[in-house]
Amino acid sequence: MKSTKHLAGVAVFATAALALSACAPGPSESESGDAGDQAEPAEVITDISGVEDQTLVVWDQEVRGGQNEQMERLNEAFMEKYPNITIERNSQSFEDLQTTLRLALSGEDAPDVVEANNARSMMGQFVSSGQIIALDDWAEAYGWYDRFADDILAYSSYSEDATTFGEGNLYGLPQVGEVVGVFYAPSRLDELDLDVPQTWEDFDGQLGTIKDAGETPLMLGNVEKWPAFHLFGAVQGAHVPADEVRTLGFGNAGASWKTDENLAAATQLQDWAQAGYFNEGFNGVDYDTVWQDFAQGEGVYLIAGSWLAADLIEVMGEDVRFIAPPTADAIGVPSTTGGTGLPFSITSSAKDPNVAAAYIDFVTSDEAMQILAETGNVPVNKAADFTDEAEGVVADVLTVFTDVSENGNVLPYLDYATPTFDQVLGDSLQELLAGNITPDEFLDQLEANYSEFAN
Repeated sequence: MKSTKHLAGVAVFATAALALSACAPGPSESESGDAGDQAEPAEVITDISGVEDQTLVVWDQEVRGGQNEQMERLNEAFMEKYPNITIERNSQSFEDLQTTLRLALSGEDAPDVVEANNARSMMGQFVSSGQIIALDDWAEAYGWYDRFADDILAYSSYSEDATTFGEGNLYGLPQVGEVVGVFYAPSRLDELDLDVPQTWEDFDGQLGTIKDAGETPLMLGNVEKWPAFHLFGAVQGAHVPADEVRTLGFGNAGASWKTDENLAAATQLQDWAQAGYFNEGFNGVDYDTVWQDFAQGEGVYLIAGSWLAADLIEVMGEDVRFIAPPTADAIGVPSTTGGTGLPFSITSSAKDPNVAAAYIDFVTSDEAMQILAETGNVPVNKAADFTDEAEGVVADVLTVFTDVSENGNVLPYLDYATPTFDQVLGDSLQELLAGNITPDEFLDQLEANYSEFAN
């Protein structure tokens, strides 16, 4: 898997023209499965202005400030364009959506469009059970294959039996690009007489200096377990070749967790914890509490996703910036976890898949990318075009996403790997950070789950 390419061009939202007609076969019965009473179209229609009045039920996880704002703006614009369609939006936190979506898709009142986690444990299972449908016919009709880079589409692609991840049919389309990096407040570095670190080795060395000065070097809230995935992904990117991380992250055969490089990453992370570089009680504190504590002045660095930029700037103003994890000498280019936000998928119970597809096309259009940039999000397409229009931390995240995508390595979220890897990795990272297992034992646990699935 290569890093994302081809970020170019710009468009103005007010001039959106999304209604063209095209015909192609609808999804087959084998693709859609029997998970719902889907009324399959005889043909794919991209002009939905003439369909009967109806309600489109959409479940998303865009609950934070800038994320919520862009969805509200786009939903309003969609209903203005199509007054025959009323959007019924159910917005939940990432954690809640993970919990409720499985049950919802198996019930009689399943939503029409959902944001489904790309991971094998979520999207992979929805594909294999026929609860979401392949989007290839609409991708052809709307030109998604031309608009999105192959590397982006791979994050939402599975074989029909869901055994292969990264190729096959398309089952979702993302809005946002994401990259895990380092948030910091310039004023806090100035107080400690520190410069922005330029290399991973500099960054690692600063943590001890910050601790010795009586400050908390790194903020982490990990009671949900997944926040440590992102932290470890940044550390792993400084030690492990990108191709190996990609193979492991996609759960494909041909790699191993039991390598010297992965051992170095696990050891460094545990060393940080044992040195007291994290806030007290980090394994028992929730994610939102900790980033809000950081925004209010606690800690010096926060390793987290670019999606927090809009919320942090609301509190910190100009005193928040964002960098990619500093480049490690052994790797030579910026390498970190990232890719896409949760893609939008059509459920097999969708009342009218053509309406659902039109909605997905609208919220992922070139014009929608402008709205995303204006609300502090990272457009999955054309991010580079909005850098000059942005300021401060918003400009930072656009620049970092573009730089890592084009000149470095965007690495997959590690929980993608197997149907149960999110649980195994979450539990193992908590134990590693707590000092309950050694780095070797940590890798043994990951290797057992990965090798049983991939080999």
